[in-house]
Amino acid sequence: MGAHHHRRADPSGSRLHRTAALAVVAPLALLTLVALVWLWPSSTTLGATDAGAPEVPGRVTAAVVETCPDGAPEEVQRCGRVRVVLETGEEVTAPLPGGLGEPDVEVGQDVLLLRSESPDGVTWSVVDHQRGTGLWLLAAAFVLALVAFGRWRGVSALVGLGATFAILTLFVIPAILGGENPLLVAVVGSSAVVLVVLYLTHGLSLSTTVAVLGTLASLALTGLLAAVAVAGLHLTGVTDDLSASVGLTQGIDMRGLLLAGIVIGSLGVLDDVTVTQAATVDELARANPAYGFRQLHRAGSRVGRAHVASVVNTIVLAYAGSSLPLLVLMVADNGSLAAVVPSQVVAQEVVRSAVATIGLIAAVPMTTALAAWAFRPRSPLTDSVG
Repeated sequence: MGAHHHRRADPSGSRLHRTAALAVVAPLALLTLVALVWLWPSSTTLGATDAGAPEVPGRVTAAVVETCPDGAPEEVQRCGRVRVVLETGEEVTAPLPGGLGEPDVEVGQDVLLLRSESPDGVTWSVVDHQRGTGLWLLAAAFVLALVAFGRWRGVSALVGLGATFAILTLFVIPAILGGENPLLVAVVGSSAVVLVVLYLTHGLSLSTTVAVLGTLASLALTGLLAAVAVAGLHLTGVTDDLSASVGLTQGIDMRGLLLAGIVIGSLGVLDDVTVTQAATVDELARANPAYGFRQLHRAGSRVGRAHVASVVNTIVLAYAGSSLPLLVLMVADNGSLAAVVPSQVVAQEVVRSAVATIGLIAAVPMTTALAAWAFRPRSPLTDSVG
């Protein structure tokens, strides 16, 4: 006498799926590690250029406003002198900052000064406010809010954020300053961020592996599209005094730096979408184990379309917000936004937004299809018991 038992589908992914996913991730991780070692900047890369004059902290003890003399520049709004006590106890006098964008100092405020030497003697100038305490308080509020809401997941997110900053500050920026190709450095650094941060934040699971593969594939497409768009539109990456100064003083390929910025800037949105898509398909498979590849892909795609529709607006607004002062100035000089769109400054932001959006759109079907394949139920196997 025999009985037939149908093995229940495993919504979390079969061993074959896991093995296939790791067979792809492991070589990518190894390739990323080799590239990191190859491109890692030497200890002599940083500190090769002369540092500027150090900023000296102090506290304003007196501020005297005076009438501006005839012939003073129009941008000067206040004239006078301030007295500042340095941390060493020394008391110095400096001109009262009064130009556009300069710090608006008052008695009792903590400021930063620059010391300059000239044939006429030593002079001091107030250049900024001290913001260390305020920034630490804001960072503490950020950490408390994240941990209070996310609990252990929030803690893992903080660890992932720390890993991201470490990769950027210890590898990406020094390697670019060391003369390596900015686009190559950005791709390798972004791959390292994806592999480290996603697993740290979301754990070692098949869902995370799917998100990693979807993110890396989308990131590669984004970098390729960015290179084609920048070359096709003849963008140089030099649009203002700051970018020109970086190119001249550091000898960096500004077109490559533009491409690197597009890749790194797109990464934050890409991993958000891929993680969401992988988790959505995973939950659909758990909620309805009978769903096959087509049902999972169809349902996951519906969620992805809604997500993309909102994230695309986020991308455009983020780039527009960061460039708003420049856009206001250019429209004021030219009379309309349409007149300044062909300019390199605006075209560069259009490329950022368009390339990031295309990469984002491509991430949804790629990740959804991969997740639907990974989480589809196994074919029922028949076991005979006699």
